[in-house]
Amino acid sequence: MREIRAALFGLGSVNSNLLNILDDREKLLSERYGLSFKIVAVGDSSGYAFNIDGFDKNFIVSHKESGRPVSDLEGYTAKYQPLDDIDLLFEATPVEPETGGEALETTREALSRGVSVVLANKGPVVHAFQELKKLAADNDCGLEFSATVCGGLPVLNIANRDMIAGNTIGFSGIFNGTCNFILDALAKGMSFEDAVTEAQKVGAAEADPSLDIDGWDTAFKLLILANTMFDKDYKLDDVKVTGIRNITTDMIKKEKEKGNKIKLVGKFENGSLTVEPTAVPVDSFLGNCDGWEMGIEIHSDIYGISYHKLYEKEPIPTAASMMRDAVNIFAEI
Repeated sequence: MREIRAALFGLGSVNSNLLNILDDREKLLSERYGLSFKIVAVGDSSGYAFNIDGFDKNFIVSHKESGRPVSDLEGYTAKYQPLDDIDLLFEATPVEPETGGEALETTREALSRGVSVVLANKGPVVHAFQELKKLAADNDCGLEFSATVCGGLPVLNIANRDMIAGNTIGFSGIFNGTCNFILDALAKGMSFEDAVTEAQKVGAAEADPSLDIDGWDTAFKLLILANTMFDKDYKLDDVKVTGIRNITTDMIKKEKEKGNKIKLVGKFENGSLTVEPTAVPVDSFLGNCDGWEMGIEIHSDIYGISYHKLYEKEPIPTAASMMRDAVNIFAEI
């Protein structure tokens, strides 16, 4: 049995569900993988709390659900204090799109100390993929981020682990469930504003949904996929981005008459990265990704064309991906 001492930064829906999963699957993780996860540090926007003996996972979840911040916990400090005896950082704070923000600095700090990192936050790998990859290699620790792309769908694992000796020629996909839901709602006659409000009600869209509807969340995921699959260092400036803000019900109806649906598609082809509303045939794979579904079509030289799809309205699959990444780092599978 190996005990993994973990810090958990960000106590929103993803990491709260991660705590529930780690508690619920504790016996299975122990018996099947020989792992036990002890949460010795937690952090949110109010600061950080440390307990070397470990926090009770259920208590942390109920504490946050009651609306109380980390600053109310014993062991609270306003500033992050790196722990020398920590093994793993789970990072799921809100994305800082311009620079990667504090999450990037914390990830750098952890990897430089030989601490493995599992990310749901896209910012660090969007802004510093190659740097972080090298830090992890140089310090003999793990860096995993499958939760940053398509939630519970293991698309990064499929492309990098399972397509052995193959070359990915290109790929395209629907990577943002919120936009997909909004476009479907428009097709059913709902106004754009009402569709956004509905997405916010279920917790899928933020109070400011700009990152989703202007295409940047899709661009982040496209960039992560391209850099990981092809071991490149593409930047956001390399992605041509158009969101769905200007899509109308009339545009959708006209495409429907042609047998098409409008989808926000992220695409990598011949070294070009684009995000834009695209008319796709109703009977195509992407045309059949509806509502809260996300999907990707991967073209490979020896593995053919593969199609992968996921329904994810709630954050549980994303949280499960973080658990999967941690197990892949520390267990002999």
